[in-house]
Amino acid sequence: MRRALLAAALFAATPAAFARDSLGIWNTWGAFSDAGVPRCYAIAMADKVEGRINEFQPYFTVGNWPRRAARGEVHVRLSRKLGPGGTVMLTVGAQRFALVAGAADAWAADRQMDAAVVAAMRSAATMSVTARTASGRTFTDTYPLAGAASAMDAAMLGCAQN
Repeated sequence: MRRALLAAALFAATPAAFARDSLGIWNTWGAFSDAGVPRCYAIAMADKVEGRINEFQPYFTVGNWPRRAARGEVHVRLSRKLGPGGTVMLTVGAQRFALVAGAADAWAADRQMDAAVVAAMRSAATMSVTARTASGRTFTDTYPLAGAASAMDAAMLGCAQN
């Protein structure tokens, strides 16, 4: 039941969901391909969101874009908008990464950080994203990592031939 809810929610969280093909669901992580772009990605919604009001459905993706020769790109959609100059801290197990922040999204600073985050995700049990809203409130979005490695591998294999 939880897997069916996850798949439905993940499709709803992404625009033009009809263009995506499921590569599989592992615990709270799913893998999808979008041949029209082409791209493949692993995705999970935040399991726990601290704070009172969410402006967005938070999710974390690790994407592969064959035409750009990009593999393992990290992206996080935050549960709230950040203030100007906001910072986003990703904690994976005992490792911490300062992400590049947008208004309500964040990314790894470069390909080396992408690779380090993905490697850390493979050996940790949970990860969390902490940031501060425009009003100064700190919030944390938490993700369990059970199934993340399988979803990332499926996404990698899903785009291997593109």
